Amino acid sequence: MNRRGVAELAGSVGLGAWTAFGVLTMVVVGGHGAPLSLDGDLLSWSLAHRPDVAVALARGVTATGTGIIPYALVVAAGLFVGRTPPQRLGAALLGAAFLGAGQALRYGVMELVARARPPMADWQTHASGLAFPSGHATTSALTAGSVILAIWIRAPRGRTPICLAVGCWGALVGLTRVFLGVHWFTDVLGGWLFAMGWLGVCVCAAAWWLPAGLIEGMTGNRDTADAPPEEHTPRGPGGRGRSRPV
Repeated sequence: MNRRGVAELAGSVGLGAWTAFGVLTMVVVGGHGAPLSLDGDLLSWSLAHRPDVAVALARGVTATGTGIIPYALVVAAGLFVGRTPPQRLGAALLGAAFLGAGQALRYGVMELVARARPPMADWQTHASGLAFPSGHATTSALTAGSVILAIWIRAPRGRTPICLAVGCWGALVGLTRVFLGVHWFTDVLGGWLFAMGWLGVCVCAAAWWLPAGLIEGMTGNRDTADAPPEEHTPRGPGGRGRSRPV
């Protein structure tokens, strides 16, 4: 797929995800932050299914969705996708900037919505700040998307199982926030939609505006979207080209 096709696909996905996020945000704000019926049902289920081993595992998984780990994974993805030292450095810096900007934008939305978390008595891990959209869910989804994109570009063989594993990790981090009682499910869903929207917009912008040489160097493909068609001289019988009048 050429860069124009990538930009259009990523932009469409991003626009669709942010449209869904906007609708969910209006529902949350319209209800003054009150949990939806699904939120209450899932929290009740988690309260009834919390063996010590599951809580310990959930705490371990949820810890990977914040702090230095997501940035380390995004930087590693940038180093992996580049083919030369300058490309690796540029991709790593772009990845870190993409993740940091996404977190900052998410924080602004969170402050505007100002949704409260579930009751503290139900918490099984430490949490701070407001609820919507979930920071862990957003950060892990952005990280997973970046890593999957890097693997898809540079690992043509055996990439599907790895991408599925990375995607499952990103989803599991968000689900642990519900299981541990520190977020409503719609907080996590909002984080996933926000991350998909931000990733789509950033990939679209990169496909349109990054230098063609940088993209071709990373992907190993030459963009032929705007290349002029090749001219072939018609051949006559015997494979010889036709003579042209002087």
